[in-house]
Amino acid sequence: MNTLQEPEAGAALATNDLTFVQDVLESIQPVLVDFWAPWCGPCRMIAPAIEEIGKEFAGRARVVKLNVDENQETAARFGIASIPTLLYFRDGRVVDQLIGATSKKAIVTKLNALAG
Repeated sequence: MNTLQEPEAGAALATNDLTFVQDVLESIQPVLVDFWAPWCGPCRMIAPAIEEIGKEFAGRARVVKLNVDENQETAARFGIASIPTLLYFRDGRVVDQLIGATSKKAIVTKLNALAG
């Protein structure tokens, strides 16, 4: 039985060191990147909200997840020292951030400011 499933439309997209430039930096839409790891309790706490936000912003913004354990090059490039860290990108540049577990409302407020 194949357990791999396509992500739901608009759900958070998994990215990695090889696809980060295309998925995030070259995106014409604003992008929210969730830097996380599977062992991180606060990361697991906000994961459902991140998935919901991905669906809610489909067509207006991209929501992307990057596992820092598997993609240390990108995490180091952006100076990720603690997780979860949420970076907001527009036109290939970081324009805002949130560090630590935070409310869905706080995440959405910042993304709304970028996505309109």
